[in-house]
Amino acid sequence: MGLILQIIISSIAVYFTAWLLPGISVKSFGSAILVAIVLGILNAIVKPILQFISFPITILTLGLFLLVINTVIILLASAIMGSSFHVDNFWWALLFSVIMSVVVSIINAVL
Repeated sequence: MGLILQIIISSIAVYFTAWLLPGISVKSFGSAILVAIVLGILNAIVKPILQFISFPITILTLGLFLLVINTVIILLASAIMGSSFHVDNFWWALLFSVIMSVVVSIINAVL
């Protein structure tokens, strides 16, 4: 039950953030659910690999390089999803990552 709730919370965050930012587009709430699932899978599989490879850079930048890794994960999700989830460029993906993290934190705090 917790996994389904987390996917719904992430879907709401994806849909709200895409509505808020003009450089991000999501076709429907169903697409937002798929984006949340794809982001969850990428965060579970690809993100640890990228963090391991970029560990020295992350140390040098005092952790700020993790924002770049999150941005790459979102751009990868956009490439996987095709036309149902589109991110215009790196900067929109970076802003999407930051805002989505804040929205998920707020929703989790309320629930």
